[in-house]
Amino acid sequence: MNNSVQGWKKNPILYEINTWQWLTELSDNYNNKIKLDNIPQDIYHDYLYYFDAIWLMGVWERSPSSRRLAQEHPDLQKEYNEAVDHVREEDIVGSPYAVYYYHVDKYLGGKEGLLAFKKELEKENVKLILDYVPNHVARDHLWTLEKSDLFIEGTWEDMNSHSDAYFSSDGKILAHGKDPYFPPWTDTVQINVFSSEARNKAISTLKSISEICDGVRCDMAMLVTNEIFKKTWQDKVGNPPEKDYWEEILSKVRESNKNFKFIAEVYWDKEWNLMQQGFDYCYDNKLYKRIISKNAEEIKGHLNAEWQYNKKLLRYIENHDEKRVLNLLKKDSVKAAALLILTLPGISLIYETQMKGYKKKVPIQLGVRKNEEINNGLLEFYRKILKFLSESDLRQGDWEICLTHISSEKLGKNNLIAYIWRMNRKNVLIVVNFGDTDIKGHVSIPNIDFQDYSWKFKDVLTDKIFEYNGEDLKSNGLYVELNPWRGHLFQIIKN
Repeated sequence: MNNSVQGWKKNPILYEINTWQWLTELSDNYNNKIKLDNIPQDIYHDYLYYFDAIWLMGVWERSPSSRRLAQEHPDLQKEYNEAVDHVREEDIVGSPYAVYYYHVDKYLGGKEGLLAFKKELEKENVKLILDYVPNHVARDHLWTLEKSDLFIEGTWEDMNSHSDAYFSSDGKILAHGKDPYFPPWTDTVQINVFSSEARNKAISTLKSISEICDGVRCDMAMLVTNEIFKKTWQDKVGNPPEKDYWEEILSKVRESNKNFKFIAEVYWDKEWNLMQQGFDYCYDNKLYKRIISKNAEEIKGHLNAEWQYNKKLLRYIENHDEKRVLNLLKKDSVKAAALLILTLPGISLIYETQMKGYKKKVPIQLGVRKNEEINNGLLEFYRKILKFLSESDLRQGDWEICLTHISSEKLGKNNLIAYIWRMNRKNVLIVVNFGDTDIKGHVSIPNIDFQDYSWKFKDVLTDKIFEYNGEDLKSNGLYVELNPWRGHLFQIIKN
């Protein structure tokens, strides 16, 4: 199977779904076993078609060993009980990032179910993203039975002195997958990404994945770069290959599918490096931190970065790894943050239950979650923005940040963030007061010839209309008054 004829949209909006938990919830709600091949049609029309791409997180076959470890892990048991009442043993399905095999799990519908789901998405040119984990596989993966240098090996002395970092497998001592700043992932085995055989397997695996979806989100992508991998494993590996990991892997996969997209989960200021190695998009963790710390000045500085960098960033305020945003920010500031991430260039990521205002962080090892009370006001806010973005094709246009200034320094910091999209002579202006105090100020709107016409600014969020004189707009900019954490999504209309 090949990708849809229609290409990717510019600046797409991506919806992350925890697949196992989602299908369990749908099965309960519809009183029927729901798999990927029998998703009710109203689910597609009610919200899936609002997005440009769907990321089905965790579709690959789960590891029996990972499941057993997840069922026995005392720290995880505590997390399960905090997230869900009365967790049963069968509810613990293991980590989706300890991949047993890159086959779609039969419990979810298998490959046939996934292809049926993808076919439905293609009706509205919605793309499909799946996971790829470059750094490790499950400790009971079939590759561990091969005679090769696929994995990082240790000694009995290593295992005796670091029992959490190594394990015995078929007479060999193998290392668990590792991030240098955290304890090892004990349900995994560390791939030796300097091995030519490991790289060939990665290329083969990704080519196979590229036949059933439109792109992959690469887990902890910076861990396998030559620089970080050598620093992490030191004398356990030889000298780095001439080509960096992603430079080699991505170019080979694109030989057979040039439209296949690669998204990097990346931290430690390595975004630009991975863009240079071929990634289409990289996590924007800097923006996430600045939003959570409510620092408008740093956000504006970040958005002033080069366009080639800005357009390749993935913006988010939630995903399956982070704390629920409503436990970090109040509802009003969450709305302001959501307005920002949904209207910035690059990819905008929405996590599945984020729009409903869920507050429970459910461990990814669980196949169930608890229904929470839906925050209808927040849900309606998201839907209004998404509906407008879907109908207007706003994000296919050109984007530019706007200068702002406040009327008086007595009002405090200039927490106004503003930018404009232009598409086929249509202009949309976003203005947000990303701060705790009221603001009165002006926004300088570039590259619009206001002349002496009368102009309407229609706010999509409230349906209110503000009228301005062109000469005043040209001389002074747009005057705005905004309460804390409020924003405008203005359609600019010449009378």
